[in-house]
Amino acid sequence: MFESLLFDLMLVILLGILSQWVAWKYRLPAIVVMSVAGLLVGPIFGLINPQETMGDLFGPIITFAVAIILFEGSLNLDVREIRGFSKPVGRIVTIGAFIAWIAGSLAAHFLAGLSWEVSFIIGGLFIVTGPTVILPLLRQAKLKPRPAAILKWEGIVVDPFGALLAVFAFEFIKFINSEVTLKSLLLFFAASAFAVFIGWLAALIIGNAFERGSIPEYLKAPILFVVVLFTFVFSDEIMHETGLLAVTAMGMKMANMRLTTLNDVRHFKENISVLLISGIFVMLTASLDPKILIEIFNPAIITYVAAMLFVVRPLSIWISTIGTDLNYRERLLIGWIAPRGIVALTVSGYFATILLENGYEDAELLTALTFALVLFTVILHGFSIGFLAKKLNLTTTDESGVAIIGGARFSAALAESIKDTGNEVLLVDQGWAALAEARKRGLPNYVGDILSEQVEYHLDLTPYRYMLAMTKVDTYNAHICADFAPDLGRQHLFQTAFHVGQDVETFKIAGGQKLFSPSISIYSLEERMHAGHVIRKTMITKQYSYTQYLRERDDKSILLYILRADGLIEFFTPKVELQAAAGDAIIALTSPAKTIERVMERLDGGSGESSIPYEQLEEKFNEEPSGGKRNIPGAAPASTKKVE
Repeated sequence: MFESLLFDLMLVILLGILSQWVAWKYRLPAIVVMSVAGLLVGPIFGLINPQETMGDLFGPIITFAVAIILFEGSLNLDVREIRGFSKPVGRIVTIGAFIAWIAGSLAAHFLAGLSWEVSFIIGGLFIVTGPTVILPLLRQAKLKPRPAAILKWEGIVVDPFGALLAVFAFEFIKFINSEVTLKSLLLFFAASAFAVFIGWLAALIIGNAFERGSIPEYLKAPILFVVVLFTFVFSDEIMHETGLLAVTAMGMKMANMRLTTLNDVRHFKENISVLLISGIFVMLTASLDPKILIEIFNPAIITYVAAMLFVVRPLSIWISTIGTDLNYRERLLIGWIAPRGIVALTVSGYFATILLENGYEDAELLTALTFALVLFTVILHGFSIGFLAKKLNLTTTDESGVAIIGGARFSAALAESIKDTGNEVLLVDQGWAALAEARKRGLPNYVGDILSEQVEYHLDLTPYRYMLAMTKVDTYNAHICADFAPDLGRQHLFQTAFHVGQDVETFKIAGGQKLFSPSISIYSLEERMHAGHVIRKTMITKQYSYTQYLRERDDKSILLYILRADGLIEFFTPKVELQAAAGDAIIALTSPAKTIERVMERLDGGSGESSIPYEQLEEKFNEEPSGGKRNIPGAAPASTKKVE
């Protein structure tokens, strides 16, 4: 429509980010939305063709994007986490990946008709599943911890190694097709080793510079970005196509240096990665030739995709997990779920370009083949994972796990009460010091920004049905609820009331439901905790009804949640009036006066007279105890007890 490079770049980036938003808003796979957007403006309506408009810039842009994407992915390969892998995970990412490579290469050659050279390159690339695709599916399906962990870590670990394997296959094939001599083979391995060394050295230099404070905060992210590109180009100039190996080695080294400052550039890195993935994906699909698009429905390609779905993936999983503790239901689910994602298509587009430049004409089908596999796996696996997981009894839908965002003293006390009910609980905060109370109580906790995409790579949120945003920043709480609404559903998202000093009308974000009855801010809840209020559980029985409890309760108490007889939790809100039946328990934040009253009743045996004056009990109660618990003669512990 407009013969302008500037217009094409603007439209590509706009469509990429808009597609990401639409996918988040309507709980759709982002890769599907971006594919549709790229195809509409490209081969279908012919509005843009980035490859023609950009000319010689098209290849370098794709190459730089792939380098950044691989570096970002390799930053997740922390050896400390890999060491903790169970036996099946280790088998899948080694033996299973190798079987998938060989079987996928054979299928590409005999079924899709690709040459051996192109087949082994694409076979190595297609071992990846990718966290950007698998993580949303896991949240959607609510899998049990073990199958969810296996699928998640397989995607994280294998993701950069798929491209790495393709690089090695390409370099090896180039040497095989030329004059094969001992000198050429030694040169190949020496160049690969040197690329790894360059990446390792770059990571060591930039990592130590970060730790020593030699680089100011505002320059850390830009300098890291430049160093990644420099490492890639420098290695690539020494020997063509070894740049990807260098940046992957750099990312892995930095991931294992235990850098305290790595989180400082995490947001920038995520933003760049999302921007590049979105833009490059739309750019590749918009540049597809309509003839290649038609090839997606070629019987040979469809047969290849079917073989990858129903033969290669199940075969690699079943063989690699022989002798492990996985049951047949878990092996069946894992053997089916393997969606290919944005990284696979982006990197395949890169290899299609360089293979064509090296005279491999059948590489024209590479993009169509990859696009077909990505599209079919994302759609089929995305719409079947929930159904299959339920049929195989591998879901956690009946649990009431709670993730609490914010490490205040009240949050820790609430989390402890939930833990005592037998439900999963997790406290998350951005600061280590903020979680001191949680650590003191021995509660599961995690330091990180819950809105960061990287947190999803290291934190499994599938066991948690509810999320409570209870930080001291009201807008942040609202953003958390808005961000997780497509995944958890707004009925499972709660936030504390706005602080009294805040102008509620200025907040236009559709956050979560207001917590507790009556609704109260985290500041007020903290003040009550410091004033001696405690979380107390009251059982509802046939003799002591919920109506009687409401009539007799202290007017200062805050209703927190109901623990149902079956162990499930329901939180009180101002707008929804919950009812409790016999066998349920009411958990509430009660005032010291109510606690003292119950102590006096216990001491005087219900006669109304106590040998200890009320004033002495009140003075004793208001003393700050050691260890965070109050020591009152004759009083029951304040913490909630598990329902038997």
